[in-house]
Amino acid sequence: MTLRFIGIDPDTNGGNCPSVWVDEETGDLLLQGWEVTDHDTLAEVGARSPIAEHEKIVRLPARMRAIIQEACDDGAADLR
Repeated sequence: MTLRFIGIDPDTNGGNCPSVWVDEETGDLLLQGWEVTDHDTLAEVGARSPIAEHEKIVRLPARMRAIIQEACDDGAADLR
């Protein structure tokens, strides 16, 4: 597996910050972010799509939308 780094939270201070990666073999996105532990948020997500025991909900800040879009665009291009 080869991962391509796309970007990190632009407001980062250099460590432990949300980031976005693309798996170059599959085009899958890998997201590093803050694990959601808030019960109400998890319940709302789980009501629409049950959260499996091996899954986590991750929050990324809105300021990373362009980075996420870039990962989506790059990942889709790799699969063409």
